[in-house]
Amino acid sequence: MKKEIINNSDLHFEHTQWRSELLFWEDELKTFNNRLEELVIRWTNKDVLAQLEHFQNQFIRHGEVIDTLQHDINVHETNMAAHNEKGEDVINVLLAKNHIAFRERMETQRKIYGDLKKEFYRFLSRFM
Repeated sequence: MKKEIINNSDLHFEHTQWRSELLFWEDELKTFNNRLEELVIRWTNKDVLAQLEHFQNQFIRHGEVIDTLQHDINVHETNMAAHNEKGEDVINVLLAKNHIAFRERMETQRKIYGDLKKEFYRFLSRFM
């Protein structure tokens, strides 16, 4: 059976893509929080304010997840750099499995974040 070789450069490329995506999410969250501030000034209805607080909490939580994902990418990159310094371009099995698990985390977070954005846009269309 032929084994697939995974090089650090392949993983680094995917890390770079993920970092860009995470930076975009961070920027979007800033914009969303600015919208929340506008709405807090505009509305006094307790139900609307409760929904605003819900979104604020969700945005805070998502920001925390972004920070964790960025940290984990940096840890993996550091590990790959250490292998690269030793002349080991082929990554070990454990790191490859961790990378695949991280890819699944990113896919899950994309779905969660996408759903949150849809919910927030529906909310904005009703109360802006």
